[in-house]
Amino acid sequence: MGLLIFGAVVLIVAIAVIIVSLRRNARGEEDDPLQARLAEFIQRGDVTSLEEIELSQPFSERVIIPVLNRLGEISARFTPQKAIQNTARQMELAGNPWPIDPATFFAIRFILSVVLGGFMIWTFLGVEGYFNTTDKTFMIAGGFLGGFYLPQIMLSSRVTRRQKDIRKAMPDALDLLTICVEAGLGFDAAMSKVAEKWETELSLAFARVIREIQLGKIRREALKDMADRLGIPEMTSFVAAIIQSEQLGVSLGRVLRIQSDQMRIKRRQRAEEESRKAPIKMIIPMALLIFPSILIIILTPAAIQMMASGF
Repeated sequence: MGLLIFGAVVLIVAIAVIIVSLRRNARGEEDDPLQARLAEFIQRGDVTSLEEIELSQPFSERVIIPVLNRLGEISARFTPQKAIQNTARQMELAGNPWPIDPATFFAIRFILSVVLGGFMIWTFLGVEGYFNTTDKTFMIAGGFLGGFYLPQIMLSSRVTRRQKDIRKAMPDALDLLTICVEAGLGFDAAMSKVAEKWETELSLAFARVIREIQLGKIRREALKDMADRLGIPEMTSFVAAIIQSEQLGVSLGRVLRIQSDQMRIKRRQRAEEESRKAPIKMIIPMALLIFPSILIIILTPAAIQMMASGF
């Protein structure tokens, strides 16, 4: 019993460490936390040593993230380049939610696999009489596989949620773009208005396009890169329409209005599709939860009467 409790504590601590290491820097600090902390001390006028500044950082930034980055460098030597590229693509589609690189992400997957698999081995090899050898083998293998694929499932979930949020925000954003362009603003200024008005994934994408244009990138290339980063067919067609209108000299306001109408039609079609899927999705909870309860409520009085009558 003591071994099980100790193993559970080790598992919880390992998962907590990985979650803390993957937390997103929501405040948008600089890439180097030490430089940010040093600038903070300089602004306040505090005279302190570099060692005190380093110790003032959170434990995750001082120990956990550097260790994971080192493990990522080691895992990059043994991981196929194509797998790293696919992971980098998935992280880009997810909006880079964690301050780690693809190699470190693979290292975290291996660590979690070893931790969960080791916990399963520790748990089931010491239990006799409850599970046979086949059950133990499947559970141990499930621990290794579950630990390895759990971060990938989390990443895929973030990609899906981000793309869903962008699709939901696109019609309203295109309406605002249309109003701004028809009011006399340029397309870049209209995107800046969208980025200022909302705090969504789409507005952040527009803000990045504006920054890239200000740094010297051609607007056509910046829009294409945005479409590649988002990975949404609707955004790809929107960017293609904007580029084509710019090349052919078509009215941008008219193009934006047509695109906005099409986005609203597609959003309504997606809502209708989800509503048609709802009855099918309800079958599983009804079969597992609702129907057994109804059968218990209906058949229990009859069963009691049959038992009382000596049947």
